[in-house]
Amino acid sequence: MTETITSIAASTIPTSATTDFYADNSSALRFITCGSVDDGKSTLIGRLLVDTRTVLQDQLAGVTKTSGAGDTVDLAQLTDGLSAEREQGITIDVAYRYFATETRKFIIGDAPGHEQYTRNMVTAASSADAAVILVDATKLDWKNPELQLLPQTRRHSLLAHLLRVHSLVFAVNKLDAVADPALAFAHIQTALQRFTAQAGIQAAATVPVSALQGYNVVHAESGWAGYAGPSLLQLLERLPNTPADRHLALAFPVQWVEKFSSSADTSQGRRVFWGRVAAGQARPGAAVQILPSGRLAVVSQVLDHARVARDVGAGLSAGLVLDHEVDVSRGDWIVAAPEVQPGASEFDAPQSVWPRQHGIVATVAWMDEEPLVPGRIYWALHGHRWIKAKVKHVAHNLNINTLEREPASQLQANAIGRVELVLQESIPAAAFTESRQLGALILVDTASHATAGAALLE
Repeated sequence: MTETITSIAASTIPTSATTDFYADNSSALRFITCGSVDDGKSTLIGRLLVDTRTVLQDQLAGVTKTSGAGDTVDLAQLTDGLSAEREQGITIDVAYRYFATETRKFIIGDAPGHEQYTRNMVTAASSADAAVILVDATKLDWKNPELQLLPQTRRHSLLAHLLRVHSLVFAVNKLDAVADPALAFAHIQTALQRFTAQAGIQAAATVPVSALQGYNVVHAESGWAGYAGPSLLQLLERLPNTPADRHLALAFPVQWVEKFSSSADTSQGRRVFWGRVAAGQARPGAAVQILPSGRLAVVSQVLDHARVARDVGAGLSAGLVLDHEVDVSRGDWIVAAPEVQPGASEFDAPQSVWPRQHGIVATVAWMDEEPLVPGRIYWALHGHRWIKAKVKHVAHNLNINTLEREPASQLQANAIGRVELVLQESIPAAAFTESRQLGALILVDTASHATAGAALLE
């Protein structure tokens, strides 16, 4: 068991400090389906849409085939919209679908299972509240009590966990295609329990399903496969949303600068800095510091997404108006600062509550075909700011089968490892376990501009 995996596991447990309306299940749940290729992810989403009656008749007709045996619905094609996906029968890009029940709304991301498209799965997981990880019973030696999980199942579970996806649910699929569903589910569930215990992952539930037949997807099939619990949909309706980092100090990445507004009653004639609050809460009267310049100011007004003046917490969009004109551009951070002392110059800037770092250590999920090697330089995106990052040292690679840290001099595609980076300029930094926004970097190839990896600060 690695220290990295264990420490991140502890961060996913909600604390009383984060128990607010963001942590309940009253708002829409964003979840992704992931797992290995052909585990039935697209079919599962299609079953959810059809059985909750959220598919339009013309959409259903477009994926219905008529034969001598009657009409059959290709559920996977409800989400596989690209022509290449339909030709190859695999998911390539993330497809988002929306549906609602009487108690909750859902936003689903159908993530690719193929290793080549792991970067798309990471993109979807970075903003998800939950992940449904499918396990295909027909691909495993289900009669063996010591069976081994597929590598991609383990990889996607680790990635979702590392990205602080709040709830992980394992759905054991295609049990209708094995001779003894109860025995298969018992052995696979035991294998999942061994893996999660070793990795420090706390799974919300493990449920047997048949996406093709609809067993335990929307409606519970009591006793099927030796399981008497709620259906997958019933579980999803109860899962909490990811708690926002409202208990932390203010951190606000500037995404857009609105020039002097003609409406003096909403912006007081000053520029409005728009973005999404990454941590803490934006309130009028708060002393703030602009990074990287270090200049000080005070928030004079906070506007929500509808330009209504009110306090705005982490996870929501806001516009900030400062008490005087300060040079602030897209990519800058507005963060909490100590109270401005009377008579102090704005150039006498105290240290920010968020430490600024040039050198960082991070867990990197590498997704580029070109290996990550020391000496390479990449573009790094932090918030909305682009900076150069140089790879100083590769410490180790995480073996997804044994979860042991293995010495390494580089990271190959789809590897997870510990890397030291040197940044061109300092950034307001925090461990990813403390803040998803301040503790994450996206690494981009400087030549091809392709997303190369995700770095999670330790």
